[in-house]
Amino acid sequence: MKFKFLRSIALLGITGFAVISCQNDDNDSNKINEEIDFTTKSNIPAFVFAQPGFENLEISTLISTTDALPESPSFIYAGQPDGAGFMKDPSGDGFIMITNHEIIQSVSRVYFDKTLKPVKGDYIVDAVGGQTRLCSATLATPEIHGFGPIFLTAGESGQESMVHGINPLAPATDKNRKDRVLPALGKASMENAVPLTKKAYPGKTVIIMGEDQSYATSHASAGQVIMYVSTVGDLNNGKLYALKRNDNIQVETTMTIGNSFDVSFVEIPNAKNITGAEINTTVNNLKAIRFSRVEDIDYRKGSAKNNREVYFTATGQSSNGTDPVEGYTMWGRVYKLVLDAKDPLKGKLELVVEGDSTPGTGVINPDNLCVTENYVYIQEDGDSYYGNAKHDSYIWQYNIAKKTNKPWLNMNHKRNDTYWNSTYNQSGEMRFGSWEYGAMEDISDVIGIPDTFTLNIHPHTWQNDAFKNADGSGVSTNKEGGQTVIIRNVQR
Repeated sequence: MKFKFLRSIALLGITGFAVISCQNDDNDSNKINEEIDFTTKSNIPAFVFAQPGFENLEISTLISTTDALPESPSFIYAGQPDGAGFMKDPSGDGFIMITNHEIIQSVSRVYFDKTLKPVKGDYIVDAVGGQTRLCSATLATPEIHGFGPIFLTAGESGQESMVHGINPLAPATDKNRKDRVLPALGKASMENAVPLTKKAYPGKTVIIMGEDQSYATSHASAGQVIMYVSTVGDLNNGKLYALKRNDNIQVETTMTIGNSFDVSFVEIPNAKNITGAEINTTVNNLKAIRFSRVEDIDYRKGSAKNNREVYFTATGQSSNGTDPVEGYTMWGRVYKLVLDAKDPLKGKLELVVEGDSTPGTGVINPDNLCVTENYVYIQEDGDSYYGNAKHDSYIWQYNIAKKTNKPWLNMNHKRNDTYWNSTYNQSGEMRFGSWEYGAMEDISDVIGIPDTFTLNIHPHTWQNDAFKNADGSGVSTNKEGGQTVIIRNVQR
């Protein structure tokens, strides 16, 4: 059944299909689409604002939970919009956005007209079909990755979770299907599954995955970086590997900025047919590096060489919100992995950003990543509520060439505004970091406007009973709202 499904989407042969996210490399910014209207369509103001030095950013709201779409007025854009993909609508002159809604275990599909106005929405995965929390995601396409179109959405509800392969044009009636998981990609508390471009390793599909797992005595292997390698587009018969240092040192905090480490990916035998618990034991015995929560992964855009330069986060952990766990980052880290030009199983690993030396003032719990040709946009998830945190969740702009890191975007909490708090903070939560970010996507080439990105936001404190059961499954009682904004003039 799974083989037939994957084969069918590979044979869709959609003409005029285009997609872009942080995984896209096609830049055609000379064509300007004059039909796009960036006027805010939502009745909710943007929940983010630019940091000093980036005042030229233009931010507008694309869609929020309370928005009624004209062709599907009962559709609810659920809370916690996380992983996403953006594409042209092959059946018209508009666009389609596919979005994970993490807490309700579902995937929405929103249709936009040619001006970028949202007109209708539905769900292509509900909580029954999703089975687990769905976090980051990647929309793979033949143009960029050599296979698809397929929305790879990662399950993150414990060590037996799996990656789903979803046809972005599937009928909404399929939303409760449970047979769209991909066991060959392994079982773990997955955060994202990111295929490299087809030009990175011609003739191969290379997918890199992160495990959002803390160290515990019951999970000694902690978070892993996992790689799946197969022939192009084969998501059923490839091999699975885990990242290790060649000197067999597993301790994350032995790696410091300014040093580079030889690494390799070592095979996890029979990964498709064993449990997540067995995979955990296996990777630990293989001396895989123990990271503290690998939450997201992305690769550098541009040339094939750039596409083999991979960045990933280790979000960090603390047992009490004050003290680190020995051997693991508490405040969080961003790593750069440069893969060998001929062999994806070999590479060099280095630490490029860390927050442990600047507790509370620097990076706090980096989560999602968006990597362009020249920058890494590092999105924080500060809702671990460390007592020493001194700012809300930022997005940082890391300059790859200069190795500098600057606060780029901030959350607009307006804690002293009575109306704002009564409208968007029903929980009364006032601590730093109570909102977080989802996917940041480069949609420039899809819509024909350069330097244009979407950004998903989880305003956790915005709650309303009317937001419940957005996917119609009756499974979740969560009542959070969510928002997606458009940001223009983003440096790439």
